Amino acid sequence: MGTVYVFLADGFEEVEALTTVDVLRRAGMNVEIISVTPDEIVTGAHQIQVLCDRNIVNCDFFDAELLVLPGGMPGADTLDKCDDLRRILLRFAAEKKPIAAICAAPMVLGHLGILKGRKATCYPSFESHLEGAEYTARMVEVDGNIITGRGPGAAMEFSLAIVEQLRGADKAKELREAMIVA
Repeated sequence: MGTVYVFLADGFEEVEALTTVDVLRRAGMNVEIISVTPDEIVTGAHQIQVLCDRNIVNCDFFDAELLVLPGGMPGADTLDKCDDLRRILLRFAAEKKPIAAICAAPMVLGHLGILKGRKATCYPSFESHLEGAEYTARMVEVDGNIITGRGPGAAMEFSLAIVEQLRGADKAKELREAMIVA
């Protein structure tokens, strides 16, 4: 089992990022929060500051099990413009390793061509960025190694879908019961 990397940029959606980190850590996963900006303290869309574990330039991602892109604006736009992240995402896609993106962040995958021929969801009004994908408008969509979520209200289901994909249905069910998720 490797490390899950969650990428943040100023303007990220706090509910999506922090729910995902919390749920995955409850599942026993090693999760690192990575800044794609020069500063390791990143400020969310609602002014919550997070001290990231590392900066993207200080990582080699050799042990990466999953890459997670939270949404929020302008955070998702900054992720989309980060060349280091784009290279890692393309490598992961080529190796068919798991990638998860929620809210506005699936646009990053769409712009890279990673969603071509796949089902995907995203925040309403970002559908045009899911280049080549079949937009489903579901709260969470899992298509092979790609997991996408619709927005902040989908953060818990998105996180549990990741757990189910990486640790199995039993672990997801255990967490769902422990956290009293309907």
